[in-house]
Amino acid sequence: MNNIILIGMPSSGKSTVGVILAKILGMDFVDTDLLIQKKSEKKLREIIEEDGLEGFLKIENDVCSELVTDNTVIATGGSVVYAEEAMAHFRNIGKVIYLEIDYETLEKRLHHTKQRGVVLREGQTKKELFDERVILYNKYADVCISEEGLGIEETVQKLVEMIK
Repeated sequence: MNNIILIGMPSSGKSTVGVILAKILGMDFVDTDLLIQKKSEKKLREIIEEDGLEGFLKIENDVCSELVTDNTVIATGGSVVYAEEAMAHFRNIGKVIYLEIDYETLEKRLHHTKQRGVVLREGQTKKELFDERVILYNKYADVCISEEGLGIEETVQKLVEMIK
């Protein structure tokens, strides 16, 4: 299958870049966070509050590993890399692209982690989360795109050039 799966930290631009990329390439677009909200009929933060982190991660794994698409740009939640089954599925149905930002960029962009439904364990700092996830993003990515010094348009252009 010829899907493009975007992974990366919250605020790395997966959804924004994904929508624009899908338009340029004439592909469909899916945001897995929205699919999770639709399936559970709750906001991400409500799922985390009510079901805990493990409950949320299970729902995310289920939704992502059951996703059947073709010719689609898929923007994932930042925590999808904790779901081995989902990541194996994504690698089978397309190319996994890691939108890489540095920690300073994350600090500038990511506020209100609870409201955004960011999966942070009790007492875990953003820096600890960043360090933990970077390893997983690199593990699962077929390709890494550094967004260092790039705006949304330049990131999209870099992706288009890489895909073509």
